[in-house]
Amino acid sequence: FVLHLKDGKKSDVKHRPQKQICSPVLEHFDKQYSQELGDSWNSVKETLLSPSCWQYAVLLNRFRFCSKLERHLESLGYQSLFKGAPAVPQLAPQCYISRTQCRFPAQQHQPGRLKEYYLLNAASLLPVLALEVKRGDRVLDMCAAPGGKSVALLQCATPGHLVCNEYDGLRLRRLSKTLDSFIPEDLKSTIAVAHLDGRQFGHLQPEAYNKVLVDAPCSNDRSWLYSSDALQAAVRIAHRAQLPALQIQLLRSAIAALRPGGTVVYSTCTLSRAENSEVIARILNSCDSVHPVDLTELSKAFSDEFTLATGIPHGLLVLPDKDKTWGPMYVAKLKKSWTF
Repeated sequence: FVLHLKDGKKSDVKHRPQKQICSPVLEHFDKQYSQELGDSWNSVKETLLSPSCWQYAVLLNRFRFCSKLERHLESLGYQSLFKGAPAVPQLAPQCYISRTQCRFPAQQHQPGRLKEYYLLNAASLLPVLALEVKRGDRVLDMCAAPGGKSVALLQCATPGHLVCNEYDGLRLRRLSKTLDSFIPEDLKSTIAVAHLDGRQFGHLQPEAYNKVLVDAPCSNDRSWLYSSDALQAAVRIAHRAQLPALQIQLLRSAIAALRPGGTVVYSTCTLSRAENSEVIARILNSCDSVHPVDLTELSKAFSDEFTLATGIPHGLLVLPDKDKTWGPMYVAKLKKSWTF
């Protein structure tokens, strides 16, 4: 099932017109999230409907470190995301954020030349930090495209083996290009790109990994609000009710592929309770081999940078908010029990 990484071709940058808010999706979100989030939904909605204020963090590539870039970021008012965060592992990636609505330019893919940085939603680093990858770990990134979390994992430590999996063919090509842009040749022997349905891993590779990340397909709130037409919106809304079943299947597969004593981190970029805490609750109620890991210390470490929802069982939920526009991002961590 392994595909070797190949050099991609440089793609042209195309300027797209400003997307319009999709009214059916907004109405659907209004109905659901006003119940689930209460008064917090008004602030979250205001942020989601103002893409011009969305922030992007700058994740530096340790394989092409540039001190000049760091100095330039600092001159623009950027600061380390992990500054003063005691609960963050020592091998945390170098990531810079700005408290203003500053947008750093993206870098284009150039075959044979590594990029210096990756732009991302800072909250998407939480699943990576929760996984706590260490040197020599066998790691599976089950739903890896477009590749940001795989890149971030490799900024933390060099695993013994990393499988970056993606089932969708178009997204698979994007994943391969991302890895080509950030990972040096001498490290690619430890990385495999797989093209499997994530639900197959538990059967095909039982207890093969000690760390698994399931960044599950979900109803992406940011992109769904800007669905291109009413028909696409209707299809997405109808499909939304089916997503928790898929997410549970992926998580069960991850647990089966996990060694005893290993950990799996589950994450989504939606606010939906049905796709977040309810998925974890159903797994815990039906699977005796795993138990939740408390993420309180991780939440405390980022309480100044992220707006975190209260009363979320088994995990963390980052809410997009004014001046802290990171998220949505849900993160939960499970540990597999030892069997004797």
